[in-house]
Amino acid sequence: MGGGFGGRGGFRGVDEEAQRRSNADAPHIDGLGRRVVALFRPYRGRIVLTGVLVVLGAGIAVVPPVIVQRIFDDALFPVTGSAPDLRLLSVLVSVMVGLFLLTAALGVLQTWLTATVGNAVTGDLRVKLFEHLQAMELGFFTRTKTGVIQSRLQNDVGGVSGVLTNTVTSILGNAVTVISALVAMIIIDARLTAIAVVMMPVLVFVQRRVGQVRARIAGQTQESLSELTSITQETLSVSGILLSKAFNRQRTESARFQEENVNQIRLQVRRAMSGQGFFAVVQVLMASVPAVIYLVSGWLIAGGAGAITAGTVVAFTTVQARLLQPLMGLMRVALDLQTSRALFARIFEYLDLRPAIVDAPGAADVASAPGPIGRIEFRDVVFRYPDAGPDSRPTLDGVSFVAEPGQHVAFVGPSGAGKTTVIYLAPRLYEASGGSVLFAGADVRTLRQESIIDHIGIVSQETYLFHATIAENLRYAKPDATAAELEAACAAANIHHVIRGFAQGYDTVVGERGYRLSGGEKQRIAIARVLLKDPPILLLDEATSALDTVSERVVQEALDNVARGRTTLSIAHRLSTVVGADVIHVIDGGRIVETGTHGQLLAKGGLYAELAREQTAAARIEGLESQRAPELESGPEKHGTR
Repeated sequence: MGGGFGGRGGFRGVDEEAQRRSNADAPHIDGLGRRVVALFRPYRGRIVLTGVLVVLGAGIAVVPPVIVQRIFDDALFPVTGSAPDLRLLSVLVSVMVGLFLLTAALGVLQTWLTATVGNAVTGDLRVKLFEHLQAMELGFFTRTKTGVIQSRLQNDVGGVSGVLTNTVTSILGNAVTVISALVAMIIIDARLTAIAVVMMPVLVFVQRRVGQVRARIAGQTQESLSELTSITQETLSVSGILLSKAFNRQRTESARFQEENVNQIRLQVRRAMSGQGFFAVVQVLMASVPAVIYLVSGWLIAGGAGAITAGTVVAFTTVQARLLQPLMGLMRVALDLQTSRALFARIFEYLDLRPAIVDAPGAADVASAPGPIGRIEFRDVVFRYPDAGPDSRPTLDGVSFVAEPGQHVAFVGPSGAGKTTVIYLAPRLYEASGGSVLFAGADVRTLRQESIIDHIGIVSQETYLFHATIAENLRYAKPDATAAELEAACAAANIHHVIRGFAQGYDTVVGERGYRLSGGEKQRIAIARVLLKDPPILLLDEATSALDTVSERVVQEALDNVARGRTTLSIAHRLSTVVGADVIHVIDGGRIVETGTHGQLLAKGGLYAELAREQTAAARIEGLESQRAPELESGPEKHGTR
C-alpha cells in the first residue's frame, strides 16, 4: 500500500494543513455573533412572534405590583379611618388573577415556540456540519481521529443547543422585564430606584471577567470530552476490543480512560463552580435591597423629604423583588454566551474548512467526455500528501500509464511504493500534485466527482460492512434492487450458496464491520455489492491479501467474474493473483520501474522476478509449492494474457 494513512493514534484535532485552509479562506472567530444570529434567519417569523409574546408577557408581569399599590392606597386604606372599598378591591383582584392566567398561557405558547425554533436551529447546525464533513476529501479523515470528528458533531453541537434554544427568549424576556420593572420603579419613586440600582455597573464588569474564565474552561472541557470520545471509539470498537484483549491491555486502556475521565470531572466541576461566588454576591445584594429601602424610606419620612405611603413602599419592593430573577437570568445568559463562544468557535472551525477536492465551475459529466468510458490515463503524475513537508520525497513521482477499456492493469511492488495512491487518484479521491489524471479522455479536474464515482466500483483490502442484514448491506449499492438481483449478484460472487446456508439467509445480521462473517465471506459480499452497482471500471486494492489460500482462490474466482469486460486496476500483494493481467506495472519509490506481462517481467530478471522468487520461497516453506509456486514460475505460455 501507499504511505500516508493514519494509524490508531492519529491526530488529536484538526491537522495543521486543514487549519491553514480554514484560516486562509474564511473568518474563524471574527463576526462569530453575526454567524450565530444567521442560523436563526430561516425562522424569522416564529422568532418575531416569540418576541411579541415575550414582550407582552414581560410587560404584563410588572402590572400586578402597580395594582398592589392601588389595592393598598385606594381599596384597603382609601382614607385613614374609613372602611375598605370592597367593590374596587374585587375589581383589582379580578384583574390581577386574569393577568396571571394570561401570563401563564403566554408562557406555555412562548415555551413551545422557543423549543421548536431552538431545536430546529440545533438540528440544522448538526446536519450542516455532517454534510460539510462528508464533502471533505479522503485525506482529512486519514489525518483526524474518528472520535474527534464525532465529538465536534455530537458534543460541541449538543453543548450549544441550550444556548440556541433559550438565548433569544431569555434575552428578550428578561430584558423587557428588567426595563419595565425599572420604569415601574421610577414611576413609583425615582429616589428609591437610584438606591436600588447603584451596584449594577460593578456587577456587569465582574460578570464579564467571570465569563472570560468560563469560556476558557469550556474550551478545555470540550477538548477533554473529544479525547474521551476518541478513546471510547477506538477501544470499544470490535477491532479495538480485539486488539486490547489479544495483548491483555484492558487495564491500560481503562487507566487511559480513567485518567481522561478524572480530567473531565475536574473541568466540569470548575465550569460549574466558576461564577457561583459572583451569583451568590448578586443574590445577597439584590435580596438585601428591600431592607435598605425600608431603612431609607424611614429616613425620608422622618426627615420630611417627601410623602412615602405604605402602598408606595410595598409596591416598590414588590417590583424590585421581580427584578432579581430576570436580572440574574440576563447575567447567566451573558455568561452562557461568553462560554458558548468557545464551542461555536470549534464548530465553525470545522465549517470553515475548505475541501481540498471540489468540482470546478462548470464541471461536466463523464458522459460528455471525449474518450471512451473505461479509459484511464496517468500523464507524468506527481503526488504528495498535504501534510508532507515540501522537501519530502513525493509518494508518486512522474507516473504515466494507460488502461484501455476492458483491460486488466495490475500494480505490484514493495510495501509503501505508492500503489494504493494510484488506485485512489483514478477516481479523484486524492488530487494529483502535478501532471494529469484523465478519465474517459478528460482531466478529472474538469469532471463532476459524483459522475466519476458512478462509473467506478472499489473492492478494498479492508471490507466495510454495516451492522445490518446482508440484504441491507448489498442494497447500499442499489437501494431498489430486487431479491432476484441480490441473488444473481451473490451467485456471481460465489457467496449465494453460503448465504442460503444461514438460518436467516439474506436477513442475517453481519455484526459490527461484518465480524460475524469470515474474511472470505465479507470480501465476496463486498464483490456482490460492486456487482449490483455494475460499473464499467473496477479498482481492486489488495482484495485478497488478508485471506487464507483457500479463501483467496474462491474470492479470486469471484473477482475474475466481476472483472470480465470491465477496465480493472488492481493492486497485488500476492503475484499469483495478477499473472493473467494484460499489463503489470512494477512500482518502487513512487516510480514505475518495470512494465510488461507476467512472463515478460520474469524474463527481465528485475524487481518483479525478485519478488516472485521471494514469494515462491515463502510458499515452499509453508508447504504450498504445489499450489502456488508453479503459478509464479510459469510464463505466458501456460496462463496466456487477458
